[in-house]
Amino acid sequence: MVIGAVVVAAAVMALIVFGRSGPAPSPSQVDPYAAKLQISNLHMATAENFAGGSVTYIQGSIANTGDKKVTGARVQVLFKNSLGETAQKETLLLMALLPNTPYVDYGTLDRAPLAPGQARDFRLTLEHVSADWDGQVPVVRVVSVSY
Repeated sequence: MVIGAVVVAAAVMALIVFGRSGPAPSPSQVDPYAAKLQISNLHMATAENFAGGSVTYIQGSIANTGDKKVTGARVQVLFKNSLGETAQKETLLLMALLPNTPYVDYGTLDRAPLAPGQARDFRLTLEHVSADWDGQVPVVRVVSVSY
């Protein structure tokens, strides 16, 4: 039993040491190419899910005004309260409308990259929105880009 405990402890230590990734990028560092992705036409909707809970959708358009094909993007969604303070901040993967499907479907940009000069509708899904939120459309900005 002692040998088994030593083997398990060694395996856990190996996972801890070798399982660490490099330092996470700082959330304050925004990819310079993010300025070339323009978000517009923001609006919101809510719906009930099958479990009886509420889901909030933020929809809009994103345009690539740069010269690179974008294969992924993360956005930061910032909800304010009535005092103008941050009530909730989320960082989400951008889910864009997939072209050429027989039905409305959203997916990541790696499934249908956003070419230079191209625009596409997107949808963000939130399971929970703070009760302190002021009811206005939140601020949405691109914080990281893959190309």
